[in-house]
Amino acid sequence: MKNQLMLPAAIVLTLSLSGCVVAVGGDGWEGDSWDGDSHSSWEEVEKRNRERLSQLSPGMSVDQVVALMGTAEFNELYREESKEVQVLFYRTHRTKGDGKTSKDECTPVVFEGGKVVGWGNKAYSNSI
Repeated sequence: MKNQLMLPAAIVLTLSLSGCVVAVGGDGWEGDSWDGDSHSSWEEVEKRNRERLSQLSPGMSVDQVVALMGTAEFNELYREESKEVQVLFYRTHRTKGDGKTSKDECTPVVFEGGKVVGWGNKAYSNSI
């Protein structure tokens, strides 16, 4: 009789918990990657990226910039004549509230031959 009462109780308990989700560390970030749209989190990332951009210097290597800035939102690489140009885009300002990062919300960091030659829209425009 006791076992007959436990089975329905177990079924009810299982069904009542089946829709539950537990979020641990739920700020939307897993390391340096974004998986949500928390207002304060994207503002913090943009502020952090702007602060770190101020620490850039011409001649820094790609590895040095990635160590300082983290993974870029976008990464372009092309060859023009004899030079290799790479551009890393870091999110620094929000223009649309659509939850997606676009290049117009980023600051480009331009490298030639693996070394920083400039950052910002003018540096990017001059590189293409």
